Amino acid sequence: MHKILLLMFESSGSSSIESRFSYSSSTESSLGRKISYPTVSTRASNLREFSITDLSITTQNFSQSSMIGSVFGHVFRGTVRNLEDPSSKIEVTVKQFDILNMQGHKEWINEVNFHGIVEHINVVKLLGYCAEDDERGFLVYEYMPNGSVEFHLSPRSDKVLTWDLRLRIAQDAARGLTYLHEEMELQIIYRDFKPSNILLDEDWNAKLSDFGFASFGPSEELTHASTVFVGTMGYAAPEYMATGHLTPKCDVWSYGVFLYELITGRRNKPNSRSEAGRVKPYLSDQRKFKLIVDPKLEGKYSIKSVQKLAIVANRCLARNPKARPKMSEVLKMVTEIVEASTGNCSPQLVSLNSLKASRDGREGGWFRKLWSWNKEEYVPVYND
Repeated sequence: MHKILLLMFESSGSSSIESRFSYSSSTESSLGRKISYPTVSTRASNLREFSITDLSITTQNFSQSSMIGSVFGHVFRGTVRNLEDPSSKIEVTVKQFDILNMQGHKEWINEVNFHGIVEHINVVKLLGYCAEDDERGFLVYEYMPNGSVEFHLSPRSDKVLTWDLRLRIAQDAARGLTYLHEEMELQIIYRDFKPSNILLDEDWNAKLSDFGFASFGPSEELTHASTVFVGTMGYAAPEYMATGHLTPKCDVWSYGVFLYELITGRRNKPNSRSEAGRVKPYLSDQRKFKLIVDPKLEGKYSIKSVQKLAIVANRCLARNPKARPKMSEVLKMVTEIVEASTGNCSPQLVSLNSLKASRDGREGGWFRKLWSWNKEEYVPVYND
């Protein structure tokens, strides 16, 4: 069995980061190729180490009947013993990576190193790993029974996400990104934020998943991390695709694209004019605004809250990264929309201790300030 220790897959130039990570040893695979095994930080020491026998039993010998997906490897559903109550079992997702494949190998390493050190209500919990096999790596996650946001926005789903639920999902996702960007000791840039990576638990709470492309943020003395572009076309920030310069504002751009998908119910296509570009001209004419809203909602929404969310999206999609808000600022704005739309928010969805919504009794101060338009780009101009 190969013991997982510590590794940093990508360096952002921070000596403090590098000093906390080291490379693991490698072993020869059955094909004669050296395999470097991933490692996790000491903060992730609570990860369970599963044997290949454990996972074979869990997935019914990795059978087709247990398989629920396939992206750079196979994804299975199963059950494992609950450590908190050994007499019971919990449902899990087992993700298999082909570590002889360079892409699969990189993603497996990144998943363990980044996903293994995060713990937040809006991040899918990584329970453990298996590194016994020379050709396959395995990760075990909590099971998310309601699938991805991408699925429920697509024609494949027979369910419709209500507007209030879409707002809650937007808030959950913003809270997860805020945690990665601003609340961890080491800043993490998600780098592949999109609806298919946002999963829903049994109570329809949204959680970030898939940290295969995650990267540490730039060190304090640097404005950005320089890296080779990875991610998904249609969601990646333009400056990142053009230069490889990675900052947290790249995730903010992706979040803006995501908000438009929640509003319109349409997927952003990478090889055509963006959804944001198509709908922006409608935003300055409130009579036409309803034309861009997802028809599956059948008019069951507050047009005012949709307009406000579109304005937040436009702030996130500012061409100049410096003009985009931080995720904590985005979270505050989205939380105001949620509270105004639903009246009362469940404590499971809103942390009032960490968020302080600004109120001025005049239709929402930030909304009034944002409702002015740049005629050339159809984007709101924010003036304090």
